[in-house]
Amino acid sequence: MNAGLDTGVGDLLKPGVGDLTPAAVPEGGEGYRTGSVFRMMLAVFMENHLAVLGLGLIAFMVLFSFLGPFIYHTQQVFNNPNIVNLAPSLSHPLGTDNIGYDNLGRLMLGGQTSLEVGLAAALVAVTIGATWGAAAGLAGGFVDAIMMRIVDAMLAIPFLFLIIVLGTIFIPSVPELIIVIGLVAWLVPARLVRGETLTLRVRDYVQAVRVMGGGSGRILFRHIIPNSIGTIVVNATFQVADAILTVAALSFLGLGIAAPATNWGSQLSDGTTYIYDGYWWLIYPAGIAIVVTVVAFNFVGDALRDALEVRLQQR
Repeated sequence: MNAGLDTGVGDLLKPGVGDLTPAAVPEGGEGYRTGSVFRMMLAVFMENHLAVLGLGLIAFMVLFSFLGPFIYHTQQVFNNPNIVNLAPSLSHPLGTDNIGYDNLGRLMLGGQTSLEVGLAAALVAVTIGATWGAAAGLAGGFVDAIMMRIVDAMLAIPFLFLIIVLGTIFIPSVPELIIVIGLVAWLVPARLVRGETLTLRVRDYVQAVRVMGGGSGRILFRHIIPNSIGTIVVNATFQVADAILTVAALSFLGLGIAAPATNWGSQLSDGTTYIYDGYWWLIYPAGIAIVVTVVAFNFVGDALRDALEVRLQQR
């Protein structure tokens, strides 16, 4: 009798048998996926269906803008007055604009400028902002106060006003737009990275580097900034979206790049002149391209924020 009872209890305690098995409940009371950090972050990212959709839309816009002109050849240097404001047809799928350019080819060309400025300006902004914010947070004290008061003073000036002032000083071209937008947009990432640095500088590994004689430069570029990469990457995606909107706003105000170059904002601005004439193909394509691209980058940014969150890396 006792032997049979012992055998039954022993069977229940075997891994995978019965509901009382200790092997079914890992130590700590919670199960985690195993694998590299990258795989776990990728899994979290892929769980966000809107982010996957956004990534697909970004890829489509990049291919449309940069690969499209090699497939769909159009004349985008010399205008043709004989085909002004033509409605969409087989020869011109999105019609022609007010000076005789094929609107579909114009949309591709405008996408190149908008994406180039958006990505490059975001890179400039997060590079300057991350370095400034990390240096201020690591230095602390009086240096931190002075550096951040400079940021606060510049943030007090309306963003669009600063952009317009700088846009009137510099000749509007792609490199100038990148520099102008980047020199204004770095303020927000500077504040974000500085806040992250205030928590990182007291970590044990930073203190260990100090004890071993490591300098501030090594701590800054080998430990603080790499460990703030989550905040930096997420903000960079939003910076791209903001830069694309800024380019569109400047072009709408007449401060965009000169023809024959163009961007989506310039096309939208030109199209509004004919808003009551029924020429919808001069307005909607550029407007939809701006909205879709900006929303796509925001979707990706939201998902990256979740995927790079330290607490979710243990899922």
